[in-house]
Parts: sequence; C-alpha cells; structure tokens
Amino acid sequence: MPHGWIILDKPVGLGSTQAVAAVKRNLREAGYGKKVKVGHGGTLDPLATGVLPVALGEATKLTGRMLDASKTYEFTVRFGEETDTLDLEGAVIASSDVRPTMEQVEAVLPRFTGPIEQVPPAYSALKVGGERAYDLARAGQDVALKARSVEIFELRSVRVERSRDTCAQGVSTSLDTNGEVEPIESLELCAHVSKGTYIRSLARDIAHALGSCGTVTMLRRVQAGPFDWSHAISLDKLNEIGQGAPLEQVLLPLEAGLDDIPAIDLSSEQARAVRQGRVLTGLPHEDGLHWAREGMVPVALVELSGGDARVVRGFNLTDVAE
Repeated sequence: MPHGWIILDKPVGLGSTQAVAAVKRNLREAGYGKKVKVGHGGTLDPLATGVLPVALGEATKLTGRMLDASKTYEFTVRFGEETDTLDLEGAVIASSDVRPTMEQVEAVLPRFTGPIEQVPPAYSALKVGGERAYDLARAGQDVALKARSVEIFELRSVRVERSRDTCAQGVSTSLDTNGEVEPIESLELCAHVSKGTYIRSLARDIAHALGSCGTVTMLRRVQAGPFDWSHAISLDKLNEIGQGAPLEQVLLPLEAGLDDIPAIDLSSEQARAVRQGRVLTGLPHEDGLHWAREGMVPVALVELSGGDARVVRGFNLTDVAE
C-alpha cells in the first residue's frame, strides 16, 4: 500500500475533487485497487492553477496540517472592472475609468501586509446557515459574509502592464523617464499568506484602495506548506502511472510533508512505547511539535512539553513510501 504525496500542478478547469479522482483512477489502473486512502491538502478554484498536494495512505493523516499551512500565490489583477465572482468566471458588476500608477501601488501594498481583516468572496465554499455561499449567490440571494482575520506575510509586485493611452480619469499620474504618463492596466503580484486568505478578496481590496476596481485574471499557487512548484507534476505525468510507469517516479515520502518541523530519533524501545500511545519522558528537545522516527520510518507526530512527548498522531508504517 503506497504512503506519501503526489504534488499535482493542477490545470485550469479542474476542481480539487476531480484531481483527487484522477489520482484514484490512475492508482486503480496501476493495480493498487480501491483501498488506497487519498485526500488533498487544500482546495484550489477550478480557474486557479498550481501546487495541489495529494496525500496517499498514512499521509492523509497530515492533510489537516497542510490545510493550516501558509501558501504562496502569484496572481494578476486587471483594473477597470469587478465581477460578482471576483474572477473571469463572473458577470461584471462594477466598472471604473481609474487606473493607478506604480507609485500609488507601492504606497498601498504595505497596508495589506501583516495581520488584516478581509471579507471573503460571496462565491466561496464558506457555509451560511448550513448552505454553501456560492450556492446561495448562484441562486440570486444576497450573501453577507463576516470579515475575518488573516495574515499576509509578504506582498510584492512582480510585473505590470502599462497603458500609453490618455491618462485615466481621476488618477494623480506620475511620469516615466521620458516624461510620459504610464497608468497601469494590470498588475501581477506575489503573496505569501496564512490559511483562510482569499486572494480574490485581496485583489478586490487593493483595487478599491487605489480608487478603482479589479478582477483576478490569473491565479497560480506556487507553494503550499513544504511543497512548491518544483515538486509538482503534470496530469500527463500522473496518467503515465496508470499506464505502467513506476509510482516511485512521482511519489514523495510521507515525511516530505513534515520538513517544516524537527525530527526526533527513537530507539526501538521508545518507538514501541510511542506506537502504544505512551508518554516518553526526559527528552532533551525544545517544546513544540516534532515528528518521531525509528531509523527512517515515521512513527508519530508528538507534542513536546518540558521533555515529555505525547502522541498527537500515530503512523501505521513498517516502511517509508513504497
């Protein structure tokens, strides 16, 4: 039974649930049957692309940690129109002739760095009265979501698309080195954010702060917890597994999802005690979450406090990823 991670580079148009289904299908075609547990570590909108961690076997016990992990996104905001979904899928609900300058953008971005409050999009999977917000919005109902606290660890501009047309109305313009006005039509940003952050809301709020409105035209996740785009494989590469390619070519070990916390090496006796759920005492390690291993085999997630290690989550493994 395989245990570990497949990191998909999810394409546009594929939902996270569909991506998990594609992994299951390829595993069945590869002869692993239907008993392999499969789960994803954080949804991506169908119109978004990028890093989607998919857990297999005992690694599914870590999907909760992956949901709580920070993420990094690259996204493009096109100024001038706002849709009801805040991306290209929706209908235009507001427009503006205002186009910001780069100077104005750089002045505004610090306001969206650090702890902030944001209102999630109406078209989101959050529940309102037991119903998904996007279902209510699609049914034409007004969806009022409460502001929530999130944190933006880093926010920076990556690339801009300028317009050489007549200066947009209402913009206090700046001049380039040739003395020409260069308002911005669209802006690509990179954001490292906490769990629960909605990039579409972030883009909306940045556009509003600039006196305009905007829509996300591109959204790509480049990092999720310890995984980044360098770990990701295409759907074509995944499909090769169902056609007979070795699973080892794309499967990362379970412990790859634990790279952000320290490891504790256990003796055979200690490992046996941990597997039985007993508390280890007198360990010379700092307080906090660790992962315990016997040799190269993950045994459990443990929480240390005052030298005592208590099991948070145990792994039923005799070998690492197969």
